[in-house]
Amino acid sequence: MTPSHPAPPTRPRSAPATWIRGAGSWVRSAPGTYTWLTVLFVTTVIVHQMSPAFEEDFLRQRSTNIHELSRNPVRVLISSAFWIDSGTWLPYAVLYTVFHAPAERRLGTLRWLTVAATAHVLATLVSEGVLAWAIQHGHAPATAVNTLDVGVSYALAGIVAVLTYYVARPWRYVYLFAVLVIYAVPLVTGATFTDVGHFTAALIGLACYPLTRTRTETKPAPAK
Repeated sequence: MTPSHPAPPTRPRSAPATWIRGAGSWVRSAPGTYTWLTVLFVTTVIVHQMSPAFEEDFLRQRSTNIHELSRNPVRVLISSAFWIDSGTWLPYAVLYTVFHAPAERRLGTLRWLTVAATAHVLATLVSEGVLAWAIQHGHAPATAVNTLDVGVSYALAGIVAVLTYYVARPWRYVYLFAVLVIYAVPLVTGATFTDVGHFTAALIGLACYPLTRTRTETKPAPAK
């Protein structure tokens, strides 16, 4: 028999290496979230290279305002989700990591995207419909048809709301109360068309409960 030799001791990974591996694993578990966030980073850098006057005109053409929706609804509904008008990307990186990534990990990429896209599209149409009504009845100026309206906040509101179903009871009710307060209070106190959109998006996220159920949960029990 040949003598066995003990295996060489494995070197413990350093803290930075462990953190990097963990961060990489987290990003890979939510590919849609971080692809979207990467696109937003690129478009934000592009916007920073523009003059203020050109930037406003450029974003207005990709805005889901009444004028653009009446001309190119599909194009602006898609393009508006890839630009932000605040010029600051880092807060979105935090919000996407806190809300979008966990939702994508729980729902899966397809169902996560369904919730986000549904909230973005329907909340946009509802809020712009309310604005059109306000213009028609003299509650808003006619120039509001060209209001700048780009961004990802409606999709985020829908995702924040749908995460309610993944919070353990009794904290689920605390989380739900917080969501309703955050999106309902501005609607009551300010009542801008974007407040309408955010509240609508949150309701849409809550209405997506069927998408949070697994196949096992939805499959009827076999008859005995």
